[in-house]
Amino acid sequence: MNDDVMKVLDIDTSDPKLGFKIASERLSMVRYVFLVQIEDGIATAEQRASLEYADAVLIRWPDEHDPDVLDLDEAQVRFIREQMTIMEQYVGRFRAMERENDIDGMTDTLIRITERVAEVRRTFQPDFPLPTFAEIRRVVQDEWDEEMNQIDPGEDDPTAAQIKSEARDEESQAAEVAREEAA
Repeated sequence: MNDDVMKVLDIDTSDPKLGFKIASERLSMVRYVFLVQIEDGIATAEQRASLEYADAVLIRWPDEHDPDVLDLDEAQVRFIREQMTIMEQYVGRFRAMERENDIDGMTDTLIRITERVAEVRRTFQPDFPLPTFAEIRRVVQDEWDEEMNQIDPGEDDPTAAQIKSEARDEESQAAEVAREEAA
């Protein structure tokens, strides 16, 4: 945000914990936009994992003035600013991909944004346990594989040819039973 907007909103730009608050808000917004983009279809394992990762990083996010949120030294503040700059670059890419309806690109970029926000959270809350994307991806892939293995389109949704074939088989069996009964 520019300085004029920050003044109107009465935001203290000198607050070293401002990045903590902004990081969670940006990730929440990007996550929601992504969710809206994929909600009409069946999400891939990668898409599900990217959402789960964002959720894991955002879960129980405290207020920036919570006692669990550390005060940072100058080097840490610079690191947070670097992470926020990278995050904002990814947000810009994400928005461009949204306009192009590039869901795969958005999926990957959501992961990259979440990684930056995770770094911010790790710096402010080093004791908060955060999983990696790889850990979440493995769990989600296992769940997705299990769900996909339960789908049997042959039984639940037969084709027209299968229906005709089954009808012919039933008619043949009924004709054979009728011949046997007549004999």
